Amino acid sequence: MLGNGRVVVLASGAGTTLAALLAAHEQPGYPARIVGVISDQPTAAALDRARDAGVATAVVALADFDDRDAWNVAVAAAIDVFNPDLVVLAGFMRVLGSPFVERWAGRSINTHPSLLPAFPGAHGVRDALAHGVKVTGCTVHLVDAGLDTGPILSQVAVSVEPDDDEATLHERIKTVERDLLVDTVARMVTGGVAIDVVNSRRATLR
Repeated sequence: MLGNGRVVVLASGAGTTLAALLAAHEQPGYPARIVGVISDQPTAAALDRARDAGVATAVVALADFDDRDAWNVAVAAAIDVFNPDLVVLAGFMRVLGSPFVERWAGRSINTHPSLLPAFPGAHGVRDALAHGVKVTGCTVHLVDAGLDTGPILSQVAVSVEPDDDEATLHERIKTVERDLLVDTVARMVTGGVAIDVVNSRRATLR
């Protein structure tokens, strides 16, 4: 097991993915516990969800720091307060720098609304529609120094319907994304992950 299964979640918005993790950690036998939620947005609804669930929160707002480097150091320090075994980026809309990436290499994961490596970046759903693909999906991957370039842990495909727009497609992706993340977190804290030494883009949940 990955430590004691202690998880910190970073979130910037409504926290619907966080809500799925909070619901899971209340279930008997679920191996992970959400011990802290950190946001870069003081008014993020994710913080309210955490407080309602009795989970400690912290805010590390970029505007409160002189530069991004100082903010990155502060985020890493805020995470360390909770002494987690795993860090989950769940709708966290900032790119994290080396203080985080190096500290949590192999122990931080992110969700993305496409079948990576296709359509990385902030507009994965929009880009999939623009390219006319018939199938897209969601991915959970390890965080590295790149933009959605970390080793892929798990994926689920989602069909693109003829009448889909960005909102409808994204909502269907988010529905399966929540279940995928809950499952991936459980598997990671119980068995860990092995990264392919030949192809660093590939990883296997044990």
